[in-house]
Amino acid sequence: MIRYTCPTCDKSHEVIQREDAPCRPFCCRRCQLIDLGKWLNAEYVISDPILPDDVDDMGDVDPTSLN
Repeated sequence: MIRYTCPTCDKSHEVIQREDAPCRPFCCRRCQLIDLGKWLNAEYVISDPILPDDVDDMGDVDPTSLN
């Protein structure tokens, strides 16, 4: 049994297996779209810039190209 709470509506859900919750961690497609809308309207932001030390695990990415 997998128990999770939707980050958009805060409803608690239980599913037997991951395949039973295709929208996880959201409870439904509507909550997914509400969250996406917040990202697109800049209500959510990543506050810290990406530094060269942060990209050590990114393989062939040139850290200077991220500035």
